[in-house]
Amino acid sequence: MSKAHFQIAVIGSGFAGSLTAMMAHRLGFSTALIERGRHPRFAIGESSTPLANLLLEEIALEYDLPFVRPLCKWGTWQKKLPQLACGLKRGFTFYHHEWGRPFAPDPERRRQLLVGASPNGEIADTHWYRPDFDHYLVESAQKLGVTYLDETELSSISDEPGGMRLAGKRHGQSVKITAEFVIDATGPRGCLFSALGLPEKRFAAFPRTQGLFSHFRNVRPLPEDFTAGQTPPYPPEQAAVHHVFPGGWIWVLKFNNGITSAGVAASERIARGLDFKSGEAAWERLLEQLPSLAEIFDESEAVAPFVSTPMLAFRSRVVSGSRWTLLPSAAGFVDPLLSTGFPLTLLGIARLGRLLRQHWQRPSFHSQLEACSRLTLLELDAAARLVGALYATMDRFDLFKQLSLLYFAAASFSETARRLRKPQLADSFLLCRHPVFGRQLRNFCAAARRPLSSREAAQLNQDIRQAIEPYDVAGLTDNNRHPWYPALSADLSRNAPKLGASEPEIAALLRRCGFRNM
Repeated sequence: MSKAHFQIAVIGSGFAGSLTAMMAHRLGFSTALIERGRHPRFAIGESSTPLANLLLEEIALEYDLPFVRPLCKWGTWQKKLPQLACGLKRGFTFYHHEWGRPFAPDPERRRQLLVGASPNGEIADTHWYRPDFDHYLVESAQKLGVTYLDETELSSISDEPGGMRLAGKRHGQSVKITAEFVIDATGPRGCLFSALGLPEKRFAAFPRTQGLFSHFRNVRPLPEDFTAGQTPPYPPEQAAVHHVFPGGWIWVLKFNNGITSAGVAASERIARGLDFKSGEAAWERLLEQLPSLAEIFDESEAVAPFVSTPMLAFRSRVVSGSRWTLLPSAAGFVDPLLSTGFPLTLLGIARLGRLLRQHWQRPSFHSQLEACSRLTLLELDAAARLVGALYATMDRFDLFKQLSLLYFAAASFSETARRLRKPQLADSFLLCRHPVFGRQLRNFCAAARRPLSSREAAQLNQDIRQAIEPYDVAGLTDNNRHPWYPALSADLSRNAPKLGASEPEIAALLRRCGFRNM
């Protein structure tokens, strides 16, 4: 193919690009999916959430993508697509570490937070082993009829009167493509951001952070000291495991193929002190300062090159133009903490699909595209605001835990509202457009970044708990559970009025979801 014209060109064939291309194809657009590399390939960003899986399921249903639906739950994934590696995610696990000290038994659970997301493995979330996951989706896109061009290096992209013009080379041959609309799914500081010279804008009140990560084999299980002989609400490693220390944190995600994804995100001061750009040597220096984690990784070996990211957070000042747009994953990235990237991106894909379906080639298209772009930035800023406050409290773990519950309250409320088919109750990520919760979130995050006395910190904890209560459908304000929160169907039944729902409506929701515990 030397020259071709498409209505839609999607650049980047990670999961977001492939989903978007399939969606556009189902809407009747001639669609090209353009990829610089080839699959399978190493990729980071691997841990799904209940809201992300629900959004993935909604997209699969709305655009008739039945081969995507098994990927929405651990149980169906294992039954229908066992050849694709993934990890079982029952919740979010946090442990707090001090430099130079092992993690001692913690019977009072002062240095841990476990938030369950599912009552059993059958309907649990997953960690996506991206080499398999992305490869499967791009193959599915091709089978559906999307034109796929891999190993295509674009050298120029321009917005011209006749449409967007993309030029480059594939396998040594010239490639020229025109498209009526271009969608960038290439990630932070990606293709359109570079080609069009878009301006960057730093997140307000967010620290400069760096990342370092790889995939490993032979990572040991957590020692018994991490549970202190108690029975947690789910096996702690069947989760996104966060090891938090002052100024940063380490993630550990285990897949069912023997691979473990692990990495660190930390303030620039810590990253420079450990010299993240030195890769494996920096990782070893970090583990020397965290003895319990050193024990877990003492026989491990990296099976992929270490990747160092000198500027982890990113935000484009501009998200769209007359004939192009960035997906949320290309418009900005905050941090892997709390796994916000997947739901943000899937929300953006779903909105883009509605935009193309309802407004394509209508006078309303550009105003609606601008509205979607503003919401993308608003949601990215809200995520950055909360994660920035969490970084500021990594040495004050009681406050860190309470701030984290703002996320879990908003996410569980939003998921339940969507499952009840009442999306208007939660029309933005982290409820950032909600006139009450959105304002409270901003105020709490600003307060948490300030130095606080013990009395002020205690008052802020109390204020956050009171603010969460009207949206808490998951038992997060139950003092008897703190800081272990199981996923219980009784919580949804008891809190039905907060969603304007009846107990029979909740019971029907629970049956649909396979959520069968009390």
